[in-house]
Amino acid sequence: MNHMHAALSLIGAPTDIGAGMRGASMGPEALRVAGLAAVLQAQGLQVHDCGDVAGPRNPWQAPIDGYRHLNEVVAWNQALHAAVYAQLGLARLPIVLGGDHCLAIGSISAVARHCRDAGKKLRVLWLDAHADFNTNTLTPSGNLHGMPVACLCGLGPQALTGIGGHVPAISPSWLRQIGIRSVDAGEKRLVHSHNLEVFDMRFIDEQGMRATMQLALADLDADTHLHVSFDVDFLDPAIAPGVGTTVRGGPNYREAQLCMEMIADTGLLASLDIMELNPALDERNRTAELAVDLVESLFGKSTLMRK
Repeated sequence: MNHMHAALSLIGAPTDIGAGMRGASMGPEALRVAGLAAVLQAQGLQVHDCGDVAGPRNPWQAPIDGYRHLNEVVAWNQALHAAVYAQLGLARLPIVLGGDHCLAIGSISAVARHCRDAGKKLRVLWLDAHADFNTNTLTPSGNLHGMPVACLCGLGPQALTGIGGHVPAISPSWLRQIGIRSVDAGEKRLVHSHNLEVFDMRFIDEQGMRATMQLALADLDADTHLHVSFDVDFLDPAIAPGVGTTVRGGPNYREAQLCMEMIADTGLLASLDIMELNPALDERNRTAELAVDLVESLFGKSTLMRK
């Protein structure tokens, strides 16, 4: 699917069920208020807002066996999996409006299921300050938004690892993590043992965003489904304060724009998550507006006509 000719479907997932702070449940509406649909339509794309998937309220309880709100997280991810899989089946490009990043379990498992159906290869770009590769025995908090990559790679409770009908939903070799700068001690060892390809901020500092993205996008072809899971805390908090888990030293505005523009240049973007936007911590919706600006570049906005 070439995104430049795609029909897009916005799918809201208004929950902070996997997070350690309330507020990400308001993320989908903040992205709508910031004009996401309008800027995409201005790119000549057909946009349909499917509304929001529904799930249980956040009970705000302590972890049990290392998982906080496991049953509720399962319910939200099952609902989102069904919604994303349905839109892919209609040859539409789903854009998930989060919500916290635990929702990537449902979203990416649906994408992986679709790729298995269609016989396509999958590449996942994980734009994030965090590796999100914790397990219940490693996590310092029990918050499931720190575990989606592990769950997708088969490390976690069966209720989450099996949502897409195939365990693991993805191979670690399909992932490229970009912008990482906060990884828990035990999580570091797990990331290393599973050979995740991580372009952390030191790599970006030393090599630059252009070389980083060239490596992250290497070996793609027309038979590759490219999924981007964009956690807004990927960005430096100086430009994106509206997230619950800020980590200093992230990509600046131009680095983030180049990242998005190089993804757009592939013409292969076929699904997208926008996660962890927390309007309760934002300043006059500036983080939502920045996210929309970057997504506009992700779908082909450029200063001049590009050949």
